[in-house]
Amino acid sequence: MKVLVAVKRVIDYNVKPRVKADGTGVDLANVKMSMNPFDEIAVEEAIRLKEKGAAEEIVAVSIGPAKAQETLRTALAMGADRAILIQTDDEVEPLAVAKLLKGVADEEQPGLVILGKQAIDDDSNQTGQMLAALLGWPQGTFASKVELAGDKVDVTREVDGGLETVRLNTPAVVTTDLRLNEPRYASLPNIMKAKSKPLATKAPADYGVDTSPRLTTLKVSEPPRRQAGVKVADVDELIGKLKNLGVVA
Repeated sequence: MKVLVAVKRVIDYNVKPRVKADGTGVDLANVKMSMNPFDEIAVEEAIRLKEKGAAEEIVAVSIGPAKAQETLRTALAMGADRAILIQTDDEVEPLAVAKLLKGVADEEQPGLVILGKQAIDDDSNQTGQMLAALLGWPQGTFASKVELAGDKVDVTREVDGGLETVRLNTPAVVTTDLRLNEPRYASLPNIMKAKSKPLATKAPADYGVDTSPRLTTLKVSEPPRRQAGVKVADVDELIGKLKNLGVVA
């Protein structure tokens, strides 16, 4: 089975984002970028499936600027076999991403597509579901456990009431949650080997997809500063302050 893994280049999760002075977006100048954490989990899960003998090849794909090659090289260093970069400087929205991934899936014919449940920059949580709909494939979202058995895949999902296990026919789309696994660190020898692994560069036009944005960002602003707390002497004083603030009647 071939596994297709989608990865995205985002601001590193340890970096506090800064809003541009004109409020048009997030400032990316001189900011550390890395692979979306949920996508790291997707890559790790694909590697584990290969190590178990359930997968034969792992293809990593990313959509973004030329610098996204660094993110793909990270996936290759972790254990992916080859990579595809669909290069564009546009800010690609989830529907366009899903259409591009469908084009790649149509070419590669994978048995499984794994991607993070959401990206930490826009938090849309839409691409996996849209991709499954476009392909007409079954989907298992928010996966905390993935098990392959022949032409079936059992996905344990995290839901409000606990856990739900669904059995999907392959090919299928799976989106990963945080508790699925803990991604490995790429070793230095694997980082060196990743430099020689194949990385193809394509354009959205190769798949007939228009990446022009359908949404317009009106304004981006930082959340309001948290107000300092107030100490009270007893419950009566607390209730009095809450009444003054109109929180309780």
